[in-house]
Amino acid sequence: MKITAITPYLVRATEREGAAADRPRGRNWLFVAVETDEGVTGVGEGGGWPELVEAGVREVTPLLLGDNPLAAERTWLKIYDALHGHGLTGAVRGGVLSAIDMALWDIKGKALGVPVYELLGGAVHDRIRVYGHASTVEQAQVLMEAGYTAFKCSPSAKVIAELRRAVGDEVEIGLHGHGEFTVHAAVRLAQAAEEYRPAFFEEPTNPDRLDEMAAVAQKVTVPLAAGERLFHKWSAYEMITSGSIALFQPETTRLGGVTELKKVAAIAEGAGVWMAPHDGSVGPVVEMANIHVMASSPNFLYLEHKHRDVPWRHTVVRGAAEVTDGHIPLPTAPGLGVELDLEELARYPASASTDQYTYRTRTPHQISRWNS
Repeated sequence: MKITAITPYLVRATEREGAAADRPRGRNWLFVAVETDEGVTGVGEGGGWPELVEAGVREVTPLLLGDNPLAAERTWLKIYDALHGHGLTGAVRGGVLSAIDMALWDIKGKALGVPVYELLGGAVHDRIRVYGHASTVEQAQVLMEAGYTAFKCSPSAKVIAELRRAVGDEVEIGLHGHGEFTVHAAVRLAQAAEEYRPAFFEEPTNPDRLDEMAAVAQKVTVPLAAGERLFHKWSAYEMITSGSIALFQPETTRLGGVTELKKVAAIAEGAGVWMAPHDGSVGPVVEMANIHVMASSPNFLYLEHKHRDVPWRHTVVRGAAEVTDGHIPLPTAPGLGVELDLEELARYPASASTDQYTYRTRTPHQISRWNS
């Protein structure tokens, strides 16, 4: 079997075209189809910076034509080496690696007629528990009615107190700090929220400063969580083994795909750290990749899920995951279990304009809040 074509598809993932955006071209998904000479096509998804990842995929495609698509590890190393001259791995190289790697695992599963998790050691979980987003009682009630047993809210002791009173003691509630607190403010917030039993405090400080995360961890009992902004297993190893976090939240569209996620999950398992992949703003292909790897990972806790997304999430990708009673059933189809609908993809092209980009001008005080 040989790779014959690699095609990226940049797709709009915002409800209204031309709506004001908090990133240059709004929220987009970058899907990739890898075709073979035996008629088997694999699909993947790259993130980090989808618009530039698309260009990166086109850049490396000529290097991979004619290669064996079943050699995912070798291909990963080839892409990594080909882009070595661009410097340390960031959004572009991480996104390219992720998109193509996912597609290769999809091809292998389809060629062998088994779901990808069977190639990763088999399932140790019968279904995938998800958690959502709710910062009001009304939003929490919507999730509870859908069977969710966990969600995260805005970083506020007042908010989590209101939510805890509304949903009771059995539901897990995390705090999402977005990396915008100083050490002192993060500690103060965690201590104020402690009586409401936060399940975790995500990114309390700037994730680029691991020393700050460690400083918070030494002073609070609330479990810390982070990882979505990392681009490879080396940075993941450093964070996981630092002793600062209890929950690791990798973003698989920039981490390096299925190959890297499985390795990182093993590192976390060895360190006694739980896995809860980031999945809030990305698309349905990577969600399925997360499902397969986490199904085979003993230390999986739950998967982030966007409860209400654009209506075409389930039409541009056939077989996209559905939540039932707060869980996603394990897929049974070969490969990742999803297919791109090219006609549907064409209906939602990403905007080529940045005219609607509205940057929130923020002072250092507003970005790194010192008083919670």
